[in-house]
Amino acid sequence: MDVSQFDYELPEHLIAQTPLEERSQSRLLVLDRTTGKITHRHFTDIANYLHAGDVLVVNDSKVLPARLIGSKVDTGATIELLLLKQLTGDRWEALVKPAKRVREGTRISFGEGELVAVAEEGTEVAGGRVFRLVYDGVLLELLERLGQMPLPPYIKAQLTVRDRYQTVYARHLGSAAAPTAGLHFTPQLLKQLEQKGVRIAPITLHVGLGTFRPVTVDRVEQHEMHAEYFEVSRKTAETIRAAKAAGKRVVAVGTTSCRTLETVVKTYGDMREASGWSDIFIYPGFQFRAVDALVTNFHLPKSTLIMLVSALASRERVLASYREAVQQEYRFFSFGDAMLII
Repeated sequence: MDVSQFDYELPEHLIAQTPLEERSQSRLLVLDRTTGKITHRHFTDIANYLHAGDVLVVNDSKVLPARLIGSKVDTGATIELLLLKQLTGDRWEALVKPAKRVREGTRISFGEGELVAVAEEGTEVAGGRVFRLVYDGVLLELLERLGQMPLPPYIKAQLTVRDRYQTVYARHLGSAAAPTAGLHFTPQLLKQLEQKGVRIAPITLHVGLGTFRPVTVDRVEQHEMHAEYFEVSRKTAETIRAAKAAGKRVVAVGTTSCRTLETVVKTYGDMREASGWSDIFIYPGFQFRAVDALVTNFHLPKSTLIMLVSALASRERVLASYREAVQQEYRFFSFGDAMLII
């Protein structure tokens, strides 16, 4: 399957640069994956499509302010690090820019030396390297003070309110990017859904390099996903199993929730308490066993994310809905509007 089959035309002005003032005021394109029918709504209307007994699965990972701007200790040259994944102790995998200026042994200083990153070995990923972090105190407190939110490269505007790149239910620090489908939910909307009888079930998947890594091969089957850490609690697993047994739907919020659930069922044969690393790659031809419906944003052309939604609703129907969204001038990508595939 050619990667080019997942391309589409997107005017640049439709790439959302800032979040809306109110989270849940985004638009919602509803796609019936059986009939292909498209309906235009607002996000708060999602309550009309979720029913008592359905399970809404949310990713409660929290974004680290892991974008660091510092300088080389020896030359003063400006260097940017994006911490991606803690390996062991104070050793982290990171993207570094400009990568050509950093070699093994290079020391990069942040905040007048409060935090120093010492370059170790490179990784297989372009621009990737392992760093040993040297500091006094608590790393997370330093990151809160010295770091910036790692917004995607297509967002040029500055984020004035840091919490707008976190979901309202974010709990566990560890992501290098937000699970953005969940940015539309407010505490009030979640409460409304619970009062209707919808079960809210959290999982955790720490979003890593896969979010930043483009597909560089010509054939979909040749792409390799970067592994990301996940956890599914016993309570969430039991809630999902009970819903399935009762004939209710499992509605994943975001591709990260979807990938986590499908990883567990693929690995163990059913839904259960689990943790580990997921490198599952979902594209057309994949047989979904856990997820019945999906809340998601609009994704980049030729990305693994548009391949995932195409696996659920068919490539033809997804691309048709994207063309409709462009025509209707929906806002695209991380701070953009939402899509519900049912």
